[in-house]
This record gives sequence, C-alpha cells and structure tokens, in this order.
Amino acid sequence: MREDRKERNGRKSDFWFALIAAFMLAAPVVLCLAQPALAAGAPPGDFYIITSVNHRKHELFVKTPSEVTELMKVDDQTAFLDEQAKKISFADLRAGDTVYLVSRQEKEMPLAVRIQKGPMTLDVLHSRYLDFK
Repeated sequence: MREDRKERNGRKSDFWFALIAAFMLAAPVVLCLAQPALAAGAPPGDFYIITSVNHRKHELFVKTPSEVTELMKVDDQTAFLDEQAKKISFADLRAGDTVYLVSRQEKEMPLAVRIQKGPMTLDVLHSRYLDFK
C-alpha cells in the first residue's frame, strides 16, 4: 500500500515537472508572437507621413495612413534617425517622408520624442492594421 502511494506521488511530481517545463519552453514563443510589429522589424512608434515641415517653428504636420492629421512639436531633445537608425537632423526631414514617431502629450500639442525614417512594409501593415492570416 505504501509503495502504491509513493508511485502515485512520483507520477504526480513528474506530471507537474513536465507541465512547468513545457510552460517555460513555450513562454518565449508566445512573447514573440505577442509583438508582431516589432518582430516584423519595424521601429518603435506609430507610422506617419510627413505632410509639412516648419523649421522656423520646430513643428511637423503628420498624417496617419487613415488620413488623420496632427501637428507635432519637436525640440532639442527629439531624436532624429534615418532608416538605419543613424542620427540625422531636423533639417533632413521633408514633406513626403514616411516615419515612425514616438511622442508624448505636452500642454499645447504633442511633442515628438523620437522620429525615425522608414517605409511601411507589407509585413508591418498586416501586423499593425489588418487582421491578416
């Protein structure tokens, strides 16, 4: 009787060990799938098209792919990057450039914290805007 109990306890602990091991092996895969935009190689931030650049006032007019426009302020703390994530200046931005933009809300208007030039690829489009399977 006692040996049966030990055998059952051994099978229970083997089961729990296997379950925990399976969870630990599956967790990284689940985390990768939970962030499709970053997995697709897109820079952080929201995708915009620059419609106007005002160098004098340090402002950008940007629009989303859904045609929503927004006025965005930049300052000396804003990071400007090209497609390869190399530093560029505000003067290098032009109307028509496509960018990934990270911003925060200030009193009067949003302030751009990070702007990186880059295209909207099909993989990024599908992962961010379409439920494409």
